[in-house]
Amino acid sequence: MHTIDLRSDTVSKPSPDMLAYMQSIDQSLIGDDVFGEDQLVNELQTTAAKLFGMEAALFCPSGTMTNQIAIHLHTGPGTEVICHEQSHVFLYEGGGIAANSGASCLLQYGNNGVFSAAAVEAAIRKDDVHFPRTKLVCIENTVNRGGGACWDFNEIEKIAKVCQNNQLAFHLDGARIFNALIAKNENALQYGNQFDSISICLSKGLGAPIGSLLLGNQAFIYNAKRIRKRWGGGMRQAGYMAAAGLFALNNNIKRLEIDHLRAKQIEKQLTHIGGLKEILPVETNIVIFEMLNLGLVQKLINHLQLHQIKANHIGNNRIRFVLHLNQSNEDIARVCEVLSHFSI
Repeated sequence: MHTIDLRSDTVSKPSPDMLAYMQSIDQSLIGDDVFGEDQLVNELQTTAAKLFGMEAALFCPSGTMTNQIAIHLHTGPGTEVICHEQSHVFLYEGGGIAANSGASCLLQYGNNGVFSAAAVEAAIRKDDVHFPRTKLVCIENTVNRGGGACWDFNEIEKIAKVCQNNQLAFHLDGARIFNALIAKNENALQYGNQFDSISICLSKGLGAPIGSLLLGNQAFIYNAKRIRKRWGGGMRQAGYMAAAGLFALNNNIKRLEIDHLRAKQIEKQLTHIGGLKEILPVETNIVIFEMLNLGLVQKLINHLQLHQIKANHIGNNRIRFVLHLNQSNEDIARVCEVLSHFSI
């Protein structure tokens, strides 16, 4: 019996088809990306930028790096970022906003990681020497800690307008943006029209082994490349990884719908287990649910582990399951069966 890993879609591995594509690439296309000479990296960057209707893109090792580069370029010491208290840029990037950019955060508290344009407008600092200068609004779509929640695009448009009217930059942490596009039947061009910068992940549900892209205009990406170099993110013969990213963008976006359907299947099974307090609304590939107490959390995790199923306790008596392309229909059936046998 093999292990089923529901801890995160970051544990996903390249499919055999992706690995075959990586191995089949023309070696003459590989070059030094810091010199801008790796043709596959250049193709990946052009492909991603075109997909979102933006001018340019930069290939980086991680989504944390793409987010932090963007924040660094949009802000500076003594400035402030408006973001949600559950956002990845605030919780899970090692205090990078403060450490890398000298900026502070003004936190929002909307449900499931989402807040309103009205809240943004109310949060903008007036010009006063006592206050930091508001410079950037950052949203995350989908929202990891919000159970894979998707933003309402109409609200995104309203926030973009508030940013434009107040000379603020608008950044999207789109680590799972393709999940949102599939779930909401939206297209990438809509998002490219609203944001000054976008970070997208090629790993997670898209299945590449590494890599994220930062998108923006030509001047922004030119400056981003300097910051990437300063922070040690310049890669040399990165075309092998870029090939995986190209395969992901060309082949693995539409299949995300399968992960969403499997998440709904697990959600349905969870409604029948004892000790359940709440399940966050399931829109994409993330299922977050809360048990009545910490003892039940540990009991359920132990029960899953006995059947070689890994899951994460994420605090507040909550457990997270994340669906990804390395799981099969048989795996999901096994998870549901194991859940059906849990008793308190």
